[in-house]
Amino acid sequence: MAAISKKQGGLLAAVVVVLALIAGGVIALVNVRGSEASAEPGTEDSVAASSEFDLSSKNADGRPHIDPVPEAVAALKKSGFTPVRDGKLTVVGTGQAGGAPLGVLASDDNKTRIGVEADFAQLIAEGLGLDYQQAVTSWADWPLGIQSGKYDLVTSNVTVTDERKRLYDFSSYRTDLLGFYVKSDSPIDSIKDADDASGLKIIVSSGTNQEQVLLTWNKRLEKEGKDPAELVYYDDDSAATLAIQSGRADATFGPNPTGAFKAAVNGETKWVGTLNGGWPKHADIAAATKKGNGLITPVNIVLNHAIENGQYAEILKRWGLEDEAVEKSVINPPGLPESES
Repeated sequence: MAAISKKQGGLLAAVVVVLALIAGGVIALVNVRGSEASAEPGTEDSVAASSEFDLSSKNADGRPHIDPVPEAVAALKKSGFTPVRDGKLTVVGTGQAGGAPLGVLASDDNKTRIGVEADFAQLIAEGLGLDYQQAVTSWADWPLGIQSGKYDLVTSNVTVTDERKRLYDFSSYRTDLLGFYVKSDSPIDSIKDADDASGLKIIVSSGTNQEQVLLTWNKRLEKEGKDPAELVYYDDDSAATLAIQSGRADATFGPNPTGAFKAAVNGETKWVGTLNGGWPKHADIAAATKKGNGLITPVNIVLNHAIENGQYAEILKRWGLEDEAVEKSVINPPGLPESES
């Protein structure tokens, strides 16, 4: 497999995932990383490590496991929290096409959710002494599902925001990185702030923190008399990809792991910028549950136990996301602030 180097830059080190499809759904994955000190625009980094991943349902067999954490089990019992299904923790997330390495449906059965988010879902359930119950829905539908009690917890690359903290309790487990990607032969070589985005058509998902970043940028651009970015929405990943390739959109803005994955697989897009999801501050990815239901403290205990005992690092390494590691899981950490009206 030919190794691919990639320019690195942005506010934080980006994880660039270089993949080559192999027969049977197995993918060889290579991490190309930079650090804050070395990730200057225009530099190239060398291949650091490689391993193989199976994107079939068999991938679930290789998940790191954890024994029930006594402190977490006791905290769960004391909390009075009642799971949707007795003895099970129902954890929801998306399984959309193009969602690897975060969340994607297995290549062989199209129903088993695999990826880093599913790994964390099962780990949390095991640490609480419960069986993992998978649930898959669209990004737009998980909030109501958590609020209505249809699901116990969500692990789906959910960024902590001030607005979301009104309705949900969070326990952090990854640093949020967002990436801008453009067509591989696009003259655009950098998007790092509002001025760079001015006048561009940018594909973004509705209701996400990346959408909020762009809306905040647009308010500033409009106040300064500059052209705002035009936000473009697609429910279908294939349609979004076609829009970039046909020139109907200039860039995509979303989770950096999935953007890097797709760029490396097909070579049709390139990375042009990275932001922290809490721009202009720092924000983390977190597991979320209905506010005040008592579940988040036990979840937090499990995550910190896993951080201290190695299972946490194993999961991130499985998916090439070591650069998104947090030192400690925090309940309701600072998040993306609400944009000013």
